[in-house]
Amino acid sequence: MGIQDETRHLEEADKKYIWHPFTQMKEWVDEKPVVISEGRDCFIKDIYGRWYMDGVSSIWVNIHGHRKKEIDDAIKEQIDKISHSTMLGLSNVPAIKLAEKLIKIVQKSEVRSQKLDKNAERRTLNAKLTKVFYSDNGSTSVEVALKMAFQYWIHKGIGGKNTFLSLRNAYHGDTLGAVSVGGVETFHKAFSPLLFKAYSAPSPYCYRCEAGLSCPGCKLACLERMEDMLRENSSGIAAVIIEPLVQAAGGMIVSPTGYLKGVRDLCTKYNVLMIADEVATGFGRTGRMFACGHEDVAPDIMCLSKGITGGYLPLAATIATDEIFNAFLGEFRELKTFFHGHSYTGNPLACAAALACLDIFEKEETLKKLQPKIQILESWLNEISGLPHVGDVRNKGLMAGVELVKGKQKKEPYAWEEKIGWKVAYHARENGVFIRPLGNVVVIMPPLSISHENLLQLLKVIKDAIIAVT
Repeated sequence: MGIQDETRHLEEADKKYIWHPFTQMKEWVDEKPVVISEGRDCFIKDIYGRWYMDGVSSIWVNIHGHRKKEIDDAIKEQIDKISHSTMLGLSNVPAIKLAEKLIKIVQKSEVRSQKLDKNAERRTLNAKLTKVFYSDNGSTSVEVALKMAFQYWIHKGIGGKNTFLSLRNAYHGDTLGAVSVGGVETFHKAFSPLLFKAYSAPSPYCYRCEAGLSCPGCKLACLERMEDMLRENSSGIAAVIIEPLVQAAGGMIVSPTGYLKGVRDLCTKYNVLMIADEVATGFGRTGRMFACGHEDVAPDIMCLSKGITGGYLPLAATIATDEIFNAFLGEFRELKTFFHGHSYTGNPLACAAALACLDIFEKEETLKKLQPKIQILESWLNEISGLPHVGDVRNKGLMAGVELVKGKQKKEPYAWEEKIGWKVAYHARENGVFIRPLGNVVVIMPPLSISHENLLQLLKVIKDAIIAVT
C-alpha cells in the first residue's frame, strides 16, 4: 500500500470505526480528519507531514513537550523491568517512589499556608496531606474523593452527610459521581435522571455575575451565598468540591482574589471537608505547582491527574490527610476498608513517567522560567481586550480564555450553533496552530515548555483568527 493509499485508509477507518469524545459525529464524517502521527516539543505532525503548534497541550496534559527525552528514557527503562502489576495485595517500586515525591511536593506547598493561617489552632480537619490513592484519570480521582469523603463521616459516627456542594459552571469529570457535582448544563443535562442530588452554589464568574454585581464592590457576594447554603444544610453535606482559581472546562473562569481562601474558611467553619480538584490546575499551570498555593489554602483532599505524567500515560492521584485515612482503619470484621480500586492503579510505567516529569520541574526550573511567558500572555490578553468582539479575557498563569461576544456593550453571546469559537479554531489550524474552544471561549493552554518565540507566534495566529472570523 502506497503512502497516499495508507493515509486515505486511515482517514476512512477513523470515520468507520471510531466514536470521538465530545464530538458530533454527523459533522465529523463530513470533514477531513486531522490524524496525528508524531510529536516533538510543542508541535504535532499529521499523516501528511504538516506540523501544528499544540496550543492546548493535547487537552491540557502535556507539560514539558512531546518526546521529552527524560520521560521517554524513564518509560523504556521501566519496560525492561515490569510494565504492570496489581496494587491489590502488592505494591511496586515506581508507585512507592512517586507517592513519596508527591507528598513531599504537596507538603512543601503547605508549609507557608500553615505559617500564615491565623486560625490553624482551631482547624480540626485541615492537617497535612499524607496519603496517596492512585487511579487512572481525572474523573476517577474525583470519584475516589467523593467516596472517601462520604465514607469518612460514616466512620466518624456522624450520619446524614450524604451529599456535596459544588459550583455552577463546574466540571469534575464524566463518570456519574463526577457529573453529579458538575455544573455545565450542556455536558450534563442529558444524564440528570441518573445523578445524585448535590447543592449548587453560584460560580465566581465575574464577567457574567449571577447577582449582576461588579468585583470588588460585590464583596464576594457569591461566597456569601455559599455560606447561606452551608449554614442551612451543612449537617447533610460531606464536602465542598471546587476547582481552585480556574473553572477550566466551564470556560476558563478565574475566581477573584480571596474567593478560594474564603471557601476554605467556610469548610472549616461549617465542619465539611474541602476537596480541591487540581486535575486541570495542578503541575504548574497557574504559575505555581498547585493553584491552592496562590492563596495559601490546604484542602482535606486533593485530586490530581492530567499533567502528572507530562501527557504520556493515564494516571491520577487522590491525596488525603491522615485524619481521613485513619478513619478507615479498623479490624477486618468492621468492614472499614475503602472498597474502591482500579485494574491499572499505580501502574509502574505511568508512575515512572510521572517521576521523570516531576524531576524535570526541578532540573529545568520550570516554574521560574514560566514567569516571563505568563507576562507575554498577559500583555497579549490586554492588547486584544480592545477588539470589538472580545468581551472578556482572563487567565491564571498559562491558562487563559478569550470570551467572544456578538455585542460588547451588552455582553451579548454568540448563539451556540454559530460555532464562533470553532471557526476561530479552524482558522488557526489552517495557519499551523491547533486549539480547541469551549463554546464561545477560545482556550489558550500551551505546554509550559513552549519557547518565547513559539508563544508569540501562537498568540499572533490566534489574534489573526479572531479578527478574521469576527
